[in-house]
Amino acid sequence: MRSNRIRTTALAATALLAALSLTACNGEDSAAGASGSTPPAASTGGQADQKPSAKDDAEDSSGDTETIDGTSSSNTNAPAAKGPDIKTPDTKTPAKSSSSARTVCKASNTKLTLTPVSRPVNHMLLTVTNTGSKNCDAYYYPALRFGEAQSVPPVYEDSKPQAVVTLAPGESGYAGVMTSSADGSGTGGYSTKDLSVGFAGKGGISDSAGPAAVVPLSKSVYVDSTLKVTYWQREMSDALSW
Repeated sequence: MRSNRIRTTALAATALLAALSLTACNGEDSAAGASGSTPPAASTGGQADQKPSAKDDAEDSSGDTETIDGTSSSNTNAPAAKGPDIKTPDTKTPAKSSSSARTVCKASNTKLTLTPVSRPVNHMLLTVTNTGSKNCDAYYYPALRFGEAQSVPPVYEDSKPQAVVTLAPGESGYAGVMTSSADGSGTGGYSTKDLSVGFAGKGGISDSAGPAAVVPLSKSVYVDSTLKVTYWQREMSDALSW
């Protein structure tokens, strides 16, 4: 009986020691777990929730910004905007227009008409019109030949203008013609329907500017030795003032 009690006590002590040993092992495992690596903290929203760094701020500040005038300025890494395609103006001297070129008035670039006037008496008006494409200069006075005349009539020297009469295309000049004397003092008078007009060049009345122009007359014109002509004039009134 006593031996059984001793055995029971020994078994109980053995069991207690085993339990204590197991408890100690579990405690060490718990301590080891407590002193091990700390698990990562829970995410607070990912990288998007993280505060931007100074580098990020610098990169953001290099982006597009609005200038003082309200336009957008690209970052220094972006290519510069291409400006409008502006053509360089043509600096060449424009071609000279045909109307600004000059030539001498002559039969081939003019039209002539002879018309009677009421004042002064026994006078007629000779009109020359530039029919060409260039300005023409009417030098001196017209060289008139009525019928079979061998020479041209004299000119009113006082009618000489201050400058050569230049006619633009379509413009007209004038010359006054006294056909005969009003008091009958003229001699060698005759009537004719034939008239030719010669143009003078720069050198004078003897410097012909080409063939004479034939001027058609609607009726016969009486002329005598007092036949006289004015220089070419720009104004009709100046041509008929002699």
